[in-house]
Amino acid sequence: MFEKFFENSLWSSRFIIILAVVFGLIGAILLFVVASFDVYETAVYVITTYITHAHPEHFHEEVVGGIIGAVDLYLIGVVMIIFSFGLYELFISDIDPAKDADGCENQLLAVHSLDQLKDKISKVIVMVLVVGFFQKVGHTEYNGALDLLYLALSITAVAVGLFFLSKVGKAH
Repeated sequence: MFEKFFENSLWSSRFIIILAVVFGLIGAILLFVVASFDVYETAVYVITTYITHAHPEHFHEEVVGGIIGAVDLYLIGVVMIIFSFGLYELFISDIDPAKDADGCENQLLAVHSLDQLKDKISKVIVMVLVVGFFQKVGHTEYNGALDLLYLALSITAVAVGLFFLSKVGKAH
């Protein structure tokens, strides 16, 4: 009897994951809201700049930086959503609305193991890092040929890394 009670309690303890799921979704929503405000503020800045016919010195860099920063936040929000969906499906239950009329799962957010969840999250995190890299590149001043060579090499390294990342998990 004690064993049955203990095993039921142990199995029911998986519902603590609900906290990570709920707060992960709240975090995702907050990131999407903040990113949306960043895009809105960038749009207002662009419109007011063109209405006043002023053209600040670093106008393009500021606009691109604002948009790329918002994309970065959106991608991190996507990580949080994938994390929340994955934990829920792994520990609690399959998400029934994610299935189509035939009962087939939507593969976009389907997670069947911790390795799949880790793989999906790591790919999005790599994209966040790539976006962050290009945001930094946009704000860097290049003062010579050596700086431009480093830029070209770093862009090549990112491209090669993304190429190999796209090959991970695919049948040859």
